[in-house]
Amino acid sequence: MPITGNARLAGVMAWPVGHSLSPRLHNHWLNTMGIDGAYVPLPVRPADVEQAISMAGRMGFRGLNVTVPHKEAALKAVDEADDLATRIGAVNTIIYDTGGRSHGTNTDGFGFMENIRHKYTDWNFADGPAVVLGAGGAARAVVVALIDAGAPKILICNRTHERAVNLVNDLDGPLEAAPWEDRHDALHNINLLVNTTTLGMTGKDPLEISLDSLPEYSCVTDIVYAPLETRLLRAAHSRGNPTVDGIGMLLHQARPGFEAWFGQAPVVDDVLRLHVLAGAGLSDPGSDPGSDSGS
Repeated sequence: MPITGNARLAGVMAWPVGHSLSPRLHNHWLNTMGIDGAYVPLPVRPADVEQAISMAGRMGFRGLNVTVPHKEAALKAVDEADDLATRIGAVNTIIYDTGGRSHGTNTDGFGFMENIRHKYTDWNFADGPAVVLGAGGAARAVVVALIDAGAPKILICNRTHERAVNLVNDLDGPLEAAPWEDRHDALHNINLLVNTTTLGMTGKDPLEISLDSLPEYSCVTDIVYAPLETRLLRAAHSRGNPTVDGIGMLLHQARPGFEAWFGQAPVVDDVLRLHVLAGAGLSDPGSDPGSDSGS
């Protein structure tokens, strides 16, 4: 529908921002639901983040998504941040009140959990240990979500071991750091394997890991979505493990912000999934192990 002078405004702030799929995602929801609103890309240089976050509220924006490289800076720039964003150490979603004050939260962990639950509705994260590969910002959001979901043990393996140790020390939970070279043998009796690294992404080095010790009931998920079916997911799927690809994390993390800004709860479905994948130049193969899942 055409936007009017009463349109609600939101957007995504990044530098650069041209790669973001969020405008395609949110504007699909706006068009489908007939909402008078717009979601726009906002290229903001790192030096201008604080001013841009403040000005967006004064200009009438209902909210923003914040992505690379601004998530940590946004935590310091918002007027207030909730406990979840503080624990994760980053803000990816900003909601402005009627006075223009900015409230920061982080929905990355929500998106990660909902992506798995979308495909496996009865998956219980408390059923056993989890192994998380990586110790960056995405790993931190995943680990916090797993702690809150009751995972009894979370083993963090990172190429730079010191970063894994720092993550364990920063968060309160059943966490343990393991050397990167131990990742193959760390898979015994686990409930969930998560790759949060860029290994396996198009143009990056491959993720080298043996799944020989992984139980057949363990779920394997990769937050990478280019390619949609990574070599890790293909290997896990071929041996019969439940698998979930990474695009659903992007789709589901967008839901809380959209509802707060535009007043309606959006739905993640196959139509949305295919629409966003097309925007990324990706196809959804019929054999994709995460075909039902989601800045």
